[in-house]
Amino acid sequence: MEIREIKKSDNPQVALLIRSVLEEFNVPKIGTAYADPELDCMFETYNVANSVYYVVEENSVIIGGAGISKLEQSDENVCELQKMYFLKQARGRGVGDQMIRKCLKKAKEFGFDYCYLETMTDMLAAQKLYKRLGFQYLCSPLGNTGHSSCPVWMLLDLNNFV
Repeated sequence: MEIREIKKSDNPQVALLIRSVLEEFNVPKIGTAYADPELDCMFETYNVANSVYYVVEENSVIIGGAGISKLEQSDENVCELQKMYFLKQARGRGVGDQMIRKCLKKAKEFGFDYCYLETMTDMLAAQKLYKRLGFQYLCSPLGNTGHSSCPVWMLLDLNNFV
């Protein structure tokens, strides 16, 4: 298993992975990552300053991914943990923990002060991981991600993340 930065040739596999996980969890297709225009061009989307997307590859198959980018329409020094999804065969193996730590370390290197995320109510294993790493629940969303169907918002002070 290898965690590495996304390559252009990964675009189709990553888009399929994200859509299949969202379908597995019966997530609405509107107001979530499912409908994001960048889903089919993730390499290009994250190939900008202070932004990165990692994939987890095992036996030449991408089994997960997650990224960091500046939070849209925010004046604060906040990044967003974006599009963190894993296929069933990746779950329960500590891959999510490795991936999020790699993303948060990179966010600190980029100089962000906070990391924001949005998730779904039913994604309890993910929320457990986020809480264990120090994310706190928020009462309302930050920025403007376009994910109106995501009802759970969390924030981490990166200055307290080791």
